Amino acid sequence: MRHNKRTGPMQLKNLLLLAVACVLPATAGEYAIFASGTRMHIDRHEVVGSKVRLYNADGFIEFDLSRIQAFEAEEPVPAPVRQPVVPAVSAPAAAPQIQAPLPTPQELADAAADKYGLPRQLVRAVMQAESGFQVQAVSPKGAIGLMQLMPGTAQTLGVDPNDPVQNVDAGARYLRDLLQKYDGHLWHALAAYNAGPGAVDRYNGVPPYTETILYVKKIGDQYTKGSQ
Repeated sequence: MRHNKRTGPMQLKNLLLLAVACVLPATAGEYAIFASGTRMHIDRHEVVGSKVRLYNADGFIEFDLSRIQAFEAEEPVPAPVRQPVVPAVSAPAAAPQIQAPLPTPQELADAAADKYGLPRQLVRAVMQAESGFQVQAVSPKGAIGLMQLMPGTAQTLGVDPNDPVQNVDAGARYLRDLLQKYDGHLWHALAAYNAGPGAVDRYNGVPPYTETILYVKKIGDQYTKGSQ
């Protein structure tokens, strides 16, 4: 990895913000602010070399440190103070809470690819073929989310397929496991992701299903094009 010898003012500012965020207590949680402008609520973070891990109750996801602009501590909610009852005066309504947006599907794909040692373009190509980057996608067969996990597969992987972070993480992990199972043969792994390992094992390769053949070719073309 190449490093610039000089650090610009903005880079220095971001590094300082990250350094301060590393030592702040995380009892009230914090927000990770991405370079794209999106914000994600997390319990805490940990910088590991050029990577940063964002922790929540379900575990963590990992990003390149350069993708994070800063961390912002969440202000703790003060304990309610008893007020004397005043006749004919009603308490003001509480302001609605605004939930911070999740990272984009592409950012989730890149983070999962980095975590499991997969090419980013490959995970993006699978996500595009599976769901078209639509978080709420559900197939006629019941596959769910960005990586179109079947409920049984999601249960085996121990994740909630309706949670985008868990869905993408599990999909990338499953793809990694299939590549290991088939000794790195991409077409076999992609065919197994689409039609199931049983079909690939039965035909000792890509099964003669039109849907699976077109699926493998589509992802292969996208991955090859994106890698050029």
